[in-house]
Amino acid sequence: MMGPSAAQENRSAGLRLNHVRIAVKGFQESVNFYTKVMGFLIAYAFPSPDGKPTTTFLQVNRDRFIEMPPASAILSAGITHIGIWSEEANATVTRFRQAGTTVTGVCPSAQSGSRLANVTDPNGIRLEVNEQPAESLMRKAMEAWK
Repeated sequence: MMGPSAAQENRSAGLRLNHVRIAVKGFQESVNFYTKVMGFLIAYAFPSPDGKPTTTFLQVNRDRFIEMPPASAILSAGITHIGIWSEEANATVTRFRQAGTTVTGVCPSAQSGSRLANVTDPNGIRLEVNEQPAESLMRKAMEAWK
């Protein structure tokens, strides 16, 4: 077991929980639950050319979000990944690789303006390292938070 002082020494500078992505059945029912019951705000959603529900980001507080797409035949309902905020995604990827972890390179997201990389933890859980440049939709939502 790791004691408190060891945990402090291993603290990952600049990394923090940013979002959880959950694929949901009953998309509109879920949007209503998270906005009307939980009180979360819709920060932004990606447009769908056919008018069907699409990935929506719900803002829990200034820095935490729920990324919510509808479940489908190729996307099972449930938690799909955990988003980890990084001030500098390239440096985080380099640090992870130096620690012997397999991680993708950083790629820009055309839809959100985020910079993303993926790493899988020892349990098979996908962690999405994300950096939010000033022009990203998430950064704009965070800065608009009141």
